[in-house]
Amino acid sequence: MDNAINPALTNTATRAVTLAPPPGSVMARLTSVPVKAMVMLTLGIAALAAVVAALAMWSKGGDYKMLYANLSDRDGGAVLGQLTQMNVPYKISEGGAAILVPADKVHDVRLKLAQSGLPKGTTSGFELMDNARFGQTQFQERLTFQRGLEGELVRSISSLSAVASARVHLALPQQNGFFREQQKPSASVLVQLHPGRTLDRAQIAGIVHLVSSSVPELNPKAVSVLDSSGSLLSAASGDGPTQGLDAQQLQYVQQVESSYVRRVMDIIEPVLGRDNVRANVTAEIDFSQSEATDELFKPNQGNAPAAVRSQQSSESSNGAGTSPAGVPGAASNQPPVPATAPLSGASAPLQAAQGGTTAPTTRRDNVTNYEVDKTVRVTRNATGVVKRLNAAVVVNHRVNTDAKGKTTSTPLTADEIEKLTALVQESIGFNKDRGDSIKLINAPFRIEATPKTEPMPPWRQPWAVDLVRAAAVPTALALIALLVVTGIIKPAFKTANSVVLGSQVDTVVADPVNPASGAKATPALEAPMNDRRLVDARELAKQNPAAVAHIVRDWVHNEAA
Repeated sequence: MDNAINPALTNTATRAVTLAPPPGSVMARLTSVPVKAMVMLTLGIAALAAVVAALAMWSKGGDYKMLYANLSDRDGGAVLGQLTQMNVPYKISEGGAAILVPADKVHDVRLKLAQSGLPKGTTSGFELMDNARFGQTQFQERLTFQRGLEGELVRSISSLSAVASARVHLALPQQNGFFREQQKPSASVLVQLHPGRTLDRAQIAGIVHLVSSSVPELNPKAVSVLDSSGSLLSAASGDGPTQGLDAQQLQYVQQVESSYVRRVMDIIEPVLGRDNVRANVTAEIDFSQSEATDELFKPNQGNAPAAVRSQQSSESSNGAGTSPAGVPGAASNQPPVPATAPLSGASAPLQAAQGGTTAPTTRRDNVTNYEVDKTVRVTRNATGVVKRLNAAVVVNHRVNTDAKGKTTSTPLTADEIEKLTALVQESIGFNKDRGDSIKLINAPFRIEATPKTEPMPPWRQPWAVDLVRAAAVPTALALIALLVVTGIIKPAFKTANSVVLGSQVDTVVADPVNPASGAKATPALEAPMNDRRLVDARELAKQNPAAVAHIVRDWVHNEAA
C-alpha cells in the first residue's frame, strides 16, 4: 500500500513542489543573476572607481604655485622643455604670464633649473667674457667688454622699483697716444617705467651718477636719460633746466592747491552746511632760480663823521734874505726907487741892481684820504613762489524744509554772495597786484539719489567664494559617488541577492515511482519560501503525508551523508 501512489497526488506534487539544487559556489550564484542586474552592477563599480581616481588626482595635483613669471618667449620655451624632460607637471596661467608647478616641487625645480642655467634672461653681463674664444682680435675683446658693461648697467637700473626695463648705449672711443686728441666717452640710457610710476630728480641723478661712475673718464653731463615717450629726463651739458615740471614740483603744486581748497571749505562749510560748497583753486608756482649782486658807493657828505683812511703833511721854509742882483756898478749901489711903468714906445731905463734883504718864507702841505662807502648785496630768489591764484567757488541755494516736510530752495542775496566772496579772499590771501582772481557763483545743486547698498552677505564674501571654489570639485565628486552607490550599485546588489535566494527552493520534484531520485535535488532547510510555495507545501502535507514523509527522510539521509 505504501508503494501505491495516487496519480492525482503525483500531479499535485509535481505542480506544487519544485526544488532547485542548492548553489555549490559563487559562480553558481552569479550565473543565476539576471544580465541587466549584472550590467548595472559592473557599470556602478566602474563609475565609483573613476570618481575615486579623479578625487585622488585632484587632491594630489590641485595645489600649484608660481615657478617663474614674466619670462621672455625664449626663456619660457627653454623652461617648459626642461620641465618636460624632468617629468614635472606644469600649468601656464592665463596669457602665459606665469608658469605654475606643484607646490611641493617649486624649490626643487628652481634649483635644478638654476643648475642648468635657466632662465638665462634677455640681458647678458660680464659672463660674456667667460666665453672668450682663442685668437679673437683686440676689437672683438673691446666690443665684448662694452656689451658686458652695458648689460651690467641694465641689470642695475632695472632693479629700481619704478623701472620695468632699460637699455644702455655706451660710446667708448678708441684712445690713442696723443692726449690732446683723445675723445671723452658718453652714454645714453632709455628707461621704460611701470604704469603710474615716475622718476623724481634724485632718482634721475642717481642713474646718471651710476653710469658715469661705471665708465672711466665719463662726465655726468655727458649722460642722457630718456623715458619710453622720448622725453629727456636729465639736462644735457650746457642746457638750462628741462621744460615742464618734474614729479616733486608737480606734487608740490598739488599740495599748494589742495591746501587753498581746504581753507576755502573750512571757512564756507560752517555757514552753508556740508555738501553745499564746491571749490577749486589753481596756483601758478614759480620754480625759477635767480641771483643778483649789487655794489653801492656812497660819498662822505653832510655832517656825518667821515672815516679817515690816511693823512699826510709836509712843510718847507726859505732863509733870512736874498743875494744882490743886477749890473755891477754905481747904479746898483743906489737905494731902490719905486717902479714906474714904461712909456709906450720908449725903452725903460736901466735900473740899478736891487740889493738888501727879504723876509724868510715857509710852505706846509696836508693830504687826508677818506674811506668811500661800499655796499655789496647778493639776492637769491626763493623757488616755489606763488605767482598767481585763481579760485572758483560754487555754493548751493539755501534749502528750507517746512513743517509738512516740503523742501524749497531759495538763491542767496547779493549781500550774502559779497560776504562769502570776501571770506574766500581773506582765506587764500587774495593779492590784486599779482593778478589773483576769485569767482563765486550761486547755483542749485543737482543731487541724484544713490541706491542704497546693502551689506554683502557672508556667502558672497571673497573668502567664501574662494572656499566654495576650492571645495566644489571634491564635493561634486563625492555626490557623484553617492549617487552611483545608491542609484546603481545598491539596487543591483538587492536584485542579485533576491534572485539568488529565491532560486534556492525548499522543495524538489519527487518521482512517484522512485522517491529516492529526488534526493539529489534536496534544498537547504534554511532556504526561505514565499507565501505561495508555503501554501502548496501545506496542502501537500495534508493530502499526501506519505510523500512528505519520504521527502523528510531523504533530507535526513542527505544531511547525514
